[in-house]
Amino acid sequence: MLRVTAYAAPLPALRDTTLTHPTSLPGSLQRQPTQDAHATLTIGGDWTLQHYATLRREIERTRRQVTDTDRVELDSLGELDTAGAGLLIELIGPARVARLSDWAPQLPAERQALLKTVAAALDQPEAEQAPATNGFADVLAHVGRTVSGVWNQQRTLLGFIGLTLQTLFTVLPNPRRWRVTALVAHIEQTGLDAIPIVALLTFLVGAVVAFLGATVLADFGATIYTVNLVAFSFLREFGVLLAAILLAGRTASAFAAQIGAMKSNEEIDAIRTLGLSPIELLVLPRVLAMLITLPILTFIGILSGIVGGLVVCSLALDISPAMFFTILQRDIPLNHFLVGMAKAPVFAFLIAVIGCLEGFKASGSAQSVGEHTTSSVVQSIFMVILLDAVAALFFMEMGW
Repeated sequence: MLRVTAYAAPLPALRDTTLTHPTSLPGSLQRQPTQDAHATLTIGGDWTLQHYATLRREIERTRRQVTDTDRVELDSLGELDTAGAGLLIELIGPARVARLSDWAPQLPAERQALLKTVAAALDQPEAEQAPATNGFADVLAHVGRTVSGVWNQQRTLLGFIGLTLQTLFTVLPNPRRWRVTALVAHIEQTGLDAIPIVALLTFLVGAVVAFLGATVLADFGATIYTVNLVAFSFLREFGVLLAAILLAGRTASAFAAQIGAMKSNEEIDAIRTLGLSPIELLVLPRVLAMLITLPILTFIGILSGIVGGLVVCSLALDISPAMFFTILQRDIPLNHFLVGMAKAPVFAFLIAVIGCLEGFKASGSAQSVGEHTTSSVVQSIFMVILLDAVAALFFMEMGW
């Protein structure tokens, strides 16, 4: 049997393999007066970052004695980098360094270029400090920018409304350009799908209005007028207003998000490339769908609100349904219903136009789509409430 025996050889002594560099001589600075009332400033050694702290102390000690008339000798200058060049320029000044080739022609060209480059970089005018801000002036400036933004926004909205009406009047006489499929799809999305939430909300609001009216009118023994309160409020205001606000939050945001996503995906650019009009293809079906669905939803909201009041009157106020409908027929004229229904097309047009406009204003980022979707809801609700208040004042003055 073959046996192999391993012998461990002694390890050789480790040698110091640390790399050694030649010793770098720190820069020196000597100022010697001469007989002609001037002095000679002799600069030698290495002016590098390695010796920065030592050179800084030397310059602080000598700088007060150096004048513009001193002669500077750079014959003994060793290594030089940007840190040392900055210290030299601080000592002798950028103006003298700019004339370096006149009084130190023996200095290598690369060192002259380094010194001149650093001097040009350091010889920059100090940045002007921003004036102290005034808090009140900042508030006024912010208010001014906000007002200007709102004004520009309203101008853009008016221009978009005009463009939409122009396209609408151009398309209507030509039935071959009608987008019936898109119109029906948007009617389903904006109208049929919104019926449950509109009916439920107006029913609950009608019940609340009846409770509040009964609470106040009971002190005067006029509980029977709760029927008139519910009927007037829903025929003239709450039916159309609640339906419009719900569609502003539900449909305007959907329009803005859909068109904004299409713009971010460059689908609108593709539509224009195909020679089609984005207004005709995307805006008109949505506007027409809203013009059809909001009056229907308003009518449903009016009926649901009155039914909510009827339930409260029957259960809590001892007003029978027969008496309730008798009062409606006797005391509530038809013009109140017509006033409420007349507002619906105007609100529908504004909601649809604002939602589409905010979608077109969105840029390619998801953040922009979200911001303009939120803006469409806020603007739509604001415009609906504003116009409703103006309409209420107008109809009151007209006696309608």
